[in-house]
Amino acid sequence: MIVLQFSRVGVFVLLLGGLSAEAAEWVSPRTAEGDPDLQGIWTSATITTLERPSRYRDLTISDEEALAWEKRNAENYAAIDEVPEEGVEQGGDVGGYNSFWMDPGTQVMRIDGKPRTSQLIWPEDGRLPWRFGARLKLGGFLYRLTSVFDGPEQRPLGERCLVGFGSTAGPPMLPVLYNNHYQIVQSQGHVMILVEMNHDVRIIRLGGTHPPQNVRPWFGDSIGHFEDQSLVVETTNFHPGQSFREAITHQFYMTQDAKVTESFTRTGPDEILYRFEVDDPGAFTDVWIGELVLRRTPERIYEYACHEGNYALPGILAGARLEESEKDGVSDARQ
Repeated sequence: MIVLQFSRVGVFVLLLGGLSAEAAEWVSPRTAEGDPDLQGIWTSATITTLERPSRYRDLTISDEEALAWEKRNAENYAAIDEVPEEGVEQGGDVGGYNSFWMDPGTQVMRIDGKPRTSQLIWPEDGRLPWRFGARLKLGGFLYRLTSVFDGPEQRPLGERCLVGFGSTAGPPMLPVLYNNHYQIVQSQGHVMILVEMNHDVRIIRLGGTHPPQNVRPWFGDSIGHFEDQSLVVETTNFHPGQSFREAITHQFYMTQDAKVTESFTRTGPDEILYRFEVDDPGAFTDVWIGELVLRRTPERIYEYACHEGNYALPGILAGARLEESEKDGVSDARQ
């Protein structure tokens, strides 16, 4: 079992095997080394977001409420493809992707058959327990997204194709607008997780210790061990460039001194229960804990070509230079 700290006052013990009786009867297959076999291609796609929408009070809802949520979601994506009969006015906003390019999932996440309103299970309100200063830092970062275009180094990591958007590789590994597949490969002494978004790769060492604090790789440093039916992973030494994790459905800030504890537990032939705990006193007043279901998928992971043939970043910077020249022209005319 894993001990997960739910609050500064008390500590609760979560049994990783504490699932439904039906799931508990299922026995995970084993690798040649005798470890629980997590290998395969899995997807985390779901319309259940990290934080709980304000219209819901509880962690779970009825099937009828879940179906209504799924219906609203489908209608919203259908509306993206609606183009006015008269077309778009020249110079107007043509929007972003159409729904063909989006694959966020279509269903509310269900655990033990119950629809979930948030990935967060702690705090109880399903909201991130922000420290005021950390929230201000996130606000400043989001402001810079729409106001600073002096050079590529000032643009976010996902836009520069350095790592995926919105903490897809994590940890914690969270679903986003598309490319929510993961391939897990196990070998003696290591577990590899290939992330579909931006072809990120996490290498988890089995056993050992973390390097000195000045060694801070992308995705942090991950050490794992097997505990009963679960792979338990502790990650520290986060890269300072990955402090801001932004996506359409979630945005948060983590300090480079955060510690993330994850567990991967096969709960059936086609499911992994993924749990994560973020302990970061520099950014949050309490730990936050979440759960996701990784479902087996027959689909394959193809190469994610981000910068290859991608003219978006040069276009963004060129557009900023054009806007500046037009403003300068207006200023010169007034003088």
